[in-house]
Formats: sequence, C-alpha cells, structure tokens
Amino acid sequence: MRIGRGISIAVIAVMLVGVWASAVLAKDETKKVQESAAVLKKIMKIPEKGIPPALLKDAKAIAIIPGVIKGAFIVGGRHGTGVLSVHEESGVWSDPIFVSITGGSVGWQVGGSSTDLILVFKELKDVEKLTKGKFTLGADAAVAAGPVGRKASAATDVKLKSEILSYSRSRGLFAGVSLEGAALLVDDDANAAYYGGAIPATDILAGKAGTKSATTKSLQQTLSRYSK
Repeated sequence: MRIGRGISIAVIAVMLVGVWASAVLAKDETKKVQESAAVLKKIMKIPEKGIPPALLKDAKAIAIIPGVIKGAFIVGGRHGTGVLSVHEESGVWSDPIFVSITGGSVGWQVGGSSTDLILVFKELKDVEKLTKGKFTLGADAAVAAGPVGRKASAATDVKLKSEILSYSRSRGLFAGVSLEGAALLVDDDANAAYYGGAIPATDILAGKAGTKSATTKSLQQTLSRYSK
C-alpha cells in the first residue's frame, strides 16, 4: 500500500511539474508576442526611418524577431526567436506562429548587443516552404537589406526584386541588413506552449488554433495599423 501510495504521489508530482512548466512556457511566449508588437511600433514610429508603408501593405507575411544577440550568431549556434504572421487577401493578419533564426554570415558575429530583426515576405510560397522544414535565407529565397523611409520606393531597385527584405534595429538605429545563410525554422514547442497543444503551423496560420488571446489580437491590430 505504501509503495502504491508513493508511486501515486510521484505521478501527481510529475504531472504538477508538467503543468507548471507549461504555464511558464506559455507566459514566455506571450511576452515574446508582446515584444514583437512593441518592436514594430518603435520602428514605425518615425515614418522617415521605418519600413516603407507600401511594402507592408503589399507584404504576404512578416516575421519579427526581437532581442537577437549578435554574439550568438555562429554557424550552427543559437539563435533568436520571434513570430511570423501571414497577410491575408482580406487585409487581416493571421494568428502568429513562432519561428527561430540560426546562423548567418560572419558579419553577424560582431559584439553582443541586442538586435531586433524584421523579415518582410513578398511571396507566400516562401512561407509555405518554411512550414515544411528548414528554410535558408539566400538559398531557398533571395533576401536583401530592405529600403528604409517613406519615400524609399524605387521600383527599379534591385532590392525590391528580392523575395524577402530584411531589417535590423540595434541601439535605436534602424537599417536594412543582409541575412544571407541564416536559417529559419518553425518553433513547434513554442507554438504548443502558446496555443495549449500541438497544432500544425499551417493550421495556426489558417485560423484553426481556437479562441484568439488578447495578446494575439493586439499584435494583429498593430500589424493592420501599419499596413493600410
């Protein structure tokens, strides 16, 4: 009896630890969504130095990865995490999925300051590739440092022919940045923690994750505000 009782207590303890861990992870991911919305607000606060509104209006998706530590960007090293939302034909933005970014060029390995990254996707097919597995910038899709400012919209600019435009913000400075060789991955663990269960990234983007949280709605409203 004592052995059975001891096993029962141990099982309950393990279950409680699991519930606690899930709650902690969900809290972390909620904070990440909030940070992502805050990054976009800061970048777009000064139109002359932000992402051209026309690019956001025509974007098929956007990935926002706050607080990347550049000193951690070595080949095979870890990385930064953030969110990605798809811009639907109706004009609304999808529920976010969590993504991670790893690796990159030697130029990334400078200092240890925190850097916010934004990727503007111009083709939906690139998001589809991402949801199917590892997605390497420059190999699976052409990527270039994006133009900055309200008037930075030269139609003949080579940059605008790229499928993905990339930006960085560090120490208050915002600019386009080259991310050749960096790998993007869907973070399934983060998705499960945030949405309360294992849900395919494609289902989340299709609006099948269930009731939207206040945090999700806030991010979508922020994206809509700057993509009109």
